[in-house]
Amino acid sequence: MHNKLFHKDFTLVVIGQMISLLGNGIVRFALPLYLLSQTGSTSLFGIVMAISFLPMIVLMPIGGIIADRVNKRNIMVTLDFLTAVLMVLLYLLMDKVDLVFLVIITLMLLCGIQGAYQPTVQASIPLLHGKEHLLSANAMINQVSAFSSLVAPILGGMLFGLWRMTPIIIVSGSCFFLSAIMEIFIYIPYSKSQINQNIFHIVKMDFLDSLAFMRKEKPVILKSMGIICAFNLFLSSMIIVAIPVFITQTLQLSELLYGFSQGVLAAGGLVGGIVVGVFAKKLNIKKLHLLLLTSSILLVPIAGALWIGLPPLISYWVISISCFFLMSVATLVTVQMLTFIQEETPIHLRGKVISCVMTLSMCAQPLGQAIYGFLFDAFWIVPHWIVLLTALASSSIALSSKKIFENLG
Repeated sequence: MHNKLFHKDFTLVVIGQMISLLGNGIVRFALPLYLLSQTGSTSLFGIVMAISFLPMIVLMPIGGIIADRVNKRNIMVTLDFLTAVLMVLLYLLMDKVDLVFLVIITLMLLCGIQGAYQPTVQASIPLLHGKEHLLSANAMINQVSAFSSLVAPILGGMLFGLWRMTPIIIVSGSCFFLSAIMEIFIYIPYSKSQINQNIFHIVKMDFLDSLAFMRKEKPVILKSMGIICAFNLFLSSMIIVAIPVFITQTLQLSELLYGFSQGVLAAGGLVGGIVVGVFAKKLNIKKLHLLLLTSSILLVPIAGALWIGLPPLISYWVISISCFFLMSVATLVTVQMLTFIQEETPIHLRGKVISCVMTLSMCAQPLGQAIYGFLFDAFWIVPHWIVLLTALASSSIALSSKKIFENLG
């Protein structure tokens, strides 16, 4: 273990993550927006977003199992090279096959690769840092994700508004290739595991082991994930579908402004990560229900702006600023929960447990996205009521989670 936060290997992980996530963010921002602009269908947009999440949910637990048994550096390098190849194929097939089919397949592959990639990164952090720097290291990785998400939609919005998809594919592919080259030089401690059984049996048993650990030894983790899952069904799904619909359809504003709004959202995550890093010792994990309640209340100004019918630009800034604070609060929850799970899980189970937790926390999101796609299509005249009902449902979940989160720590 290293006695300082930044050393060669962790620095390369951080930079490689930043470049890879930047490429991923640009293309995942542009493809759904391209589909929405070409078809104008909110229902189709919601369904495509929901379908694209399914491979991530399926592959995330498998990625965690592989991360516990295979050299983590090699996993990151391989996945980044594969994503670069995917961008080459997307470039060659654009305008040659059905748009909806191409967007669905590309987003599914991108999300699937990301689902296998993230547990590897998260499982690597405890191997690069001791407990003294673990929370700060997790906050830094979260900040990298937030920073990449800040830059990616702004850059994607500019490129998309000026030249549509072609330069976006080229820039993204270059990011993945560069990240893979950098990651070759990372050293992550690794002990080779003996594989004496069928790989499918190993996957099954490892997955059952992680579930058994959470159910029997740390049931509070499983209960907490149930709350987060319910929260994602309502609040997270609504935000993912609503923001592009509100800005480009309801308010009739440009794709560039939508890109800036996503940048503002990511800036909130960046600020949340900074708050975690600065006030790490003062944060109380037992108060997470108050943070969830705060994020629910932050939906009210969005509903109010749409209800009153403020001028489009004023409504745009109300939505963007509310989402900035909402994302900051969500980051505080995410980093604290992740650090708690890393500290409470034995090293041989970390990759599997983290991947299961990430999978469980997202499993309701595709369903929520599909539902909100239909809701905004059916009730496009009164979108504020959808936002208000979402705020009410999320607040109820937050208040009911108080006893569960008080048992953490």
